[in-house]
Amino acid sequence: MTVGQRIAQKRKELGLSQEALGEQLGVSRQSIYKWESDTVLPEVEKLVSLSRLFSVSVGWLLGVEDDPDPEQLGQSPELTDAQLAMVKEIVEQYLAALPKPEPEQKAPQEPPPARPRRRWPRVLAGLGAAALVVALFNLFERLDRVTQNYQSLQNALSHVQNTVDHQIGSITNRVEDILQSQNQLTAEYHTEYLSSDLAANTATFSVYAVPKTYVPGMTAVFQARSGEDTAELAVTEPDGNNAFSGTITCPLTDGITLSVVFVTGDKEETQWLEDWDGLYSSSFPMLFFSSGGLFFEEEEGVLPAQTPRDGIAVEDMDLSDGSPLLIQDMDLQIGLFRDNKLLMWYEEATTNWNIDGVLTPMRVWIRPREVALEPGHEYTEAIVYTDEYGRQRVYPDAPLVYDETDGTWNGPRQYTTENDPDAWEF
Repeated sequence: MTVGQRIAQKRKELGLSQEALGEQLGVSRQSIYKWESDTVLPEVEKLVSLSRLFSVSVGWLLGVEDDPDPEQLGQSPELTDAQLAMVKEIVEQYLAALPKPEPEQKAPQEPPPARPRRRWPRVLAGLGAAALVVALFNLFERLDRVTQNYQSLQNALSHVQNTVDHQIGSITNRVEDILQSQNQLTAEYHTEYLSSDLAANTATFSVYAVPKTYVPGMTAVFQARSGEDTAELAVTEPDGNNAFSGTITCPLTDGITLSVVFVTGDKEETQWLEDWDGLYSSSFPMLFFSSGGLFFEEEEGVLPAQTPRDGIAVEDMDLSDGSPLLIQDMDLQIGLFRDNKLLMWYEEATTNWNIDGVLTPMRVWIRPREVALEPGHEYTEAIVYTDEYGRQRVYPDAPLVYDETDGTWNGPRQYTTENDPDAWEF
């Protein structure tokens, strides 16, 4: 299971809603949803709070430890409530066994014959109880020391591993720097991303390169490889410092490689300059589902029809302050897909959400009818965004998959990173 699934499982076992869990942890319901949908990972302090609330270890929540043993839940180097109660009872028995001071007598009286014989067994019993208390505290202290020693050993091993990794990484970087300097054709170079023309779907860069060995008559050709296209900029004359420079425009994609070719007569030498990644993706908003989720809606293989109250809201991560925002002017569609093929478009509606005590109009999308799920298929809700230039991008949520091992629809929930609309049919 993922971290989000584990949080959702324990929350449901306690009979808590996402809002109720958020109140106990001091976070919003939207934060709980993001955790359970694996959009974000809870902060360290929230993971600790969750582990205490659910009576599980942080390691179990993160999936690095096996399922918790019910008989071991809540164990720690400190005394548990049950252990404290046992020690308290033993101490009370010891105190009760101690001889009580006798009231003053006006005249000496003979003590009852049987009294001395009864006192010592009680005192001995009390001393035995005290010895047991001391033994228990010693045992707990030894367990604490063993735990601390184990943690210290783990920290030491982790430190050694990090040190080795750092040394290997440093050696690798030095070797790469040496090889690069030996093969370097330029004495100096730099590139800079200037702008994008979204209507033309192009990106423009400034480029600059000084050859390590300049020969009179040398020219330079800057190249920008973008997808299957290559744009070129020929510079025939360097400036006074033997530097070649200019601006080059190429198709806007997520993988653009800039290089320079120094030409001397019939000799051509190519030098890589820089790679620019993710420029196309960054030209779109960062949209995600801030409510809903197939994983939480499915009941016995059926996705129910929705009302505006249960509808799906969309959030723009670039604009969000932690609360769902009304996406006013974006051209959005939300649909249910089976194996990346559209089953139905959702209907748009408006409802009021209580955000920080204020009723806020929220643009939502609702499923107009119920859907019977068929094993052997993958079901995904996805946002389809179209910008003002007609460019489209798909933002899928976590898919719902049938798990044949336990006969449920709580199967593997791995997000797809496929945002290209060509990979979806709609």
